[in-house]
Amino acid sequence: MNNPKEVIEIVSVLAQNKGSYKISKTLILAFLAGAYIAFGGLLAIVVGGGSPVLAANNPGITKFLFGAMFPVGLVLVVIVGAELFTGNNAYFIPNVLSKKQRISAVLKNWGLVYIGNFIGALFIAFFITHLTHIVSDTPFSESVRNIAMSKTSHTFLVTFLKGIGANWLVCLAVWQGMAAKDTVGKIFAIWLPVMAFVTLGFEHSIANMYFIPLAIFEGAPITWMHFFESNLVPATLGNIVGGVVFVGMPYGYLFGDKKK
Repeated sequence: MNNPKEVIEIVSVLAQNKGSYKISKTLILAFLAGAYIAFGGLLAIVVGGGSPVLAANNPGITKFLFGAMFPVGLVLVVIVGAELFTGNNAYFIPNVLSKKQRISAVLKNWGLVYIGNFIGALFIAFFITHLTHIVSDTPFSESVRNIAMSKTSHTFLVTFLKGIGANWLVCLAVWQGMAAKDTVGKIFAIWLPVMAFVTLGFEHSIANMYFIPLAIFEGAPITWMHFFESNLVPATLGNIVGGVVFVGMPYGYLFGDKKK
């Protein structure tokens, strides 16, 4: 297993590589990451959302089932390689602290990856899920609607705080994945924190780019503007804080290269 300092060294190299990608490469990898996260969301809906009787009697178990299925998306991102906005919220920070990369390079990557993730998630939501009618029948349709209605019903502050919790755990999952040296270890290391954040009901902006647009495509009474204002903006800001302040900064400060 790689120790924390070795993980930071791996993160540093990866961040420098990510910052050197061509725009086209970044967008393609970001599209793939958005699609992978959406596949995890779809699997979670089918397994966790497809158990209404169990949910009525054991709501905690169905939340766990939902959370247990979702991590397949991040496992794919890490194992096969893709650009995920939320993971990148922490990746670059140790290099920024040690002056190896400029904040402008970070913001450029975040912007491109965010756009690519959105396109990838929307593609799976519309073409792979909506047009194939995978979730059009009960109980899946009710699950899709209920997820989106719940996610757009909170105050800005609540969604923002849930966004912090989500990406704190997501970035720790990525960190743990880099600590492991074999594929099985990486999968388990990623699975545990991601399962936890989904089961707890935290808000992940890229996942919500799939869940809520899918509900809109399926006829839920949610407008795009309401989606942006009530969920995507506060969740995104919370994700940035969770990744930067609670993972990238402390681990970069404690184990990264010190400025001379």
